[in-house]
Amino acid sequence: MSSANKLTIETPEQTSLEFPLAGIGSRFLALAADTILQVSVVLALLVALEMVYPLARLLGSTSQWMFAAAIVGGFLLYEGYFAFFEAVWNGQTPGKRLAHLRVMKDDGRPIGVYDAIARNLLRIVDQIPGVYAVGVIVMLFSRQSKRLGDHVAGTVVVHEQALEAARPFADTGAGAEAAALDTSRVSIEEFQLVEAFLQRRSSLETGVRRGMAAQIAERVAAQVSGEPAPWPACERLLEAVVEQVRAKGFRA
Repeated sequence: MSSANKLTIETPEQTSLEFPLAGIGSRFLALAADTILQVSVVLALLVALEMVYPLARLLGSTSQWMFAAAIVGGFLLYEGYFAFFEAVWNGQTPGKRLAHLRVMKDDGRPIGVYDAIARNLLRIVDQIPGVYAVGVIVMLFSRQSKRLGDHVAGTVVVHEQALEAARPFADTGAGAEAAALDTSRVSIEEFQLVEAFLQRRSSLETGVRRGMAAQIAERVAAQVSGEPAPWPACERLLEAVVEQVRAKGFRA
């Protein structure tokens, strides 16, 4: 589900996650940074070829293999650059990381190698006639600012908050809060929800993690006579609930 500038995803834990969608301006800022990096690599390769070419002629080699290698290398750099980085950097290229953008699936899942390849194979069509005219037109008529590649791969580009160090489970100090909580009204479903989040949170992006922690803590706080608090205190509350319930011998 999406509104004008926001993607809302309902998770299996019955919490809503909201992601601000990236518009044309921010995406072109990321593209500009990536293009500068690509051009820099091409220039470096051309300098290297200029140095290798005289040696190749001296050894009797023809320039045909060098020409073929340049064509293949240029194609791989142009097509493979975005797919490679988005696949190994969880939906980000250097330009997207600079602009705090990330590619993700429509349902909030991280993209895979297939998704990264699929969305970037259509980049050639999106850039027709050379200034991404097709891509821009398609994005203008898309509620989620999708270009053709995004429609094919089922992906969206979202803004991401600057990442901060995520505290591990053992380092957030749950013990102090645990003694003051009354967990007798916490249901099995609520306990399983909290435990599932704590087990999965290290794999979540910081913005997603904070949003889920705040929503789950607000739900659980009413059951333990606690007060909802901003992150990371809301995570400490959830840790305290799990610690207290486990101390009573219950485990999901």
